Amino acid sequence: MKSQPNHITALDLPVPEHDQLSPEFQKYFSVCEEKLGMVPNVLKAYSQNQAQLDVFSRIYNELMFGESGLSVLEKEMIAVAVSSTNACYYCQVAHGSAVRQYSEEPKLGELMVMNYRVAELSDRHRAMLDFAVKLTETPHKILEEDRQALRDAGFSDQDIWDIANITGFYNMTNRVASASDMQPNPEYHSLYR
Repeated sequence: MKSQPNHITALDLPVPEHDQLSPEFQKYFSVCEEKLGMVPNVLKAYSQNQAQLDVFSRIYNELMFGESGLSVLEKEMIAVAVSSTNACYYCQVAHGSAVRQYSEEPKLGELMVMNYRVAELSDRHRAMLDFAVKLTETPHKILEEDRQALRDAGFSDQDIWDIANITGFYNMTNRVASASDMQPNPEYHSLYR
């Protein structure tokens, strides 16, 4: 089944109604509605298996908003560079919107989606994104010189760990979104412009 505009994915998944979710996820989805004006479709898709939704949301929230030497904007930039490399429509739209939000630069969000290499970036950000893209395209070719390039750009070894984990997470989610033809919420297209 090809996904239609009002479908979340091309898969026939039993997405529960709000009142069928556990009280914890009812509250989580209500917070999303309050803060974002929507429940992201990725959460709706995962809600068909609440154990997976729990793991997904905990990993996502820890990686993206947990304690780190990386800013939320830097984390979102990694998400977009990885998603652009993988041509993941859902994540390019959703995280491109987040880059626009956190950078307060709509043009940067668009450049990140299309080709981060043409954006005016600091040496720090270029090194970070070059590493994330190399890890996405050719993980077996990551060498000590790649880690050292991040250190030379000002990243600690803990930061490198975080860059690797965020890159790995988005490589996984890109593949799930692409495999299921997950559609981004229409609201993302007009946010933070």
